[in-house]
Amino acid sequence: MKTKLDLNSWNRKEHFEFFGGFDEPFFGISTNLDFTRGYQKIKDMGYPYFLFYLHKSLKAANSVEAFRYRIENKEVYLYDRIHASPTIGREDHTFGFSFMEYNEDFETFVSKSQKEIDAVKNSKGLRHSNAAKRLDTIHYSSIPWYNFTGLSHARHFQFKDSVPKISFGKYTKTEGKLTLPVSVHVHHGLADGYHVGQYLETFQKLLNE
Repeated sequence: MKTKLDLNSWNRKEHFEFFGGFDEPFFGISTNLDFTRGYQKIKDMGYPYFLFYLHKSLKAANSVEAFRYRIENKEVYLYDRIHASPTIGREDHTFGFSFMEYNEDFETFVSKSQKEIDAVKNSKGLRHSNAAKRLDTIHYSSIPWYNFTGLSHARHFQFKDSVPKISFGKYTKTEGKLTLPVSVHVHHGLADGYHVGQYLETFQKLLNE
């Protein structure tokens, strides 16, 4: 379900029109989150590593209205719920796109998402399906081989994209504390640093639960 915003009464109308004219309307923030408690819970409960923090991230993103805005035919729509479209790596060092439906229940999310992961790993090519192309998603990627302090994305500027992009890096351990690098890119006509801060704060709280 989605609802079209009345742009004339929207307090971000001028921001939307201003940044919407940019060749590159996205801005990005890279930071580190405390992953100490989250990682310990993964070990204690035997949870799948990637799906654990993906679910927490998706839950946090759904709680921030700006992360559920999408641009369609120059109009802005608010989706009731957004899902995940992460890249999944294969043993031959290629990757494929996927679609994982968000469910607040973690066990249900894991069960369905694991089937999607298996399907990608047993396929070839990009697997750029209509489901992976859905606008009511967040484009996720994981770079588990190294830590990072910044990140950019390949972008096709002629394609008017508005889907947020969130990436995770390799966690590091310093003096008993684990940190997880996170990169967030959003369309500046739809969200500001304040909204990214809302997402990151909520994500951190969920990791600490």
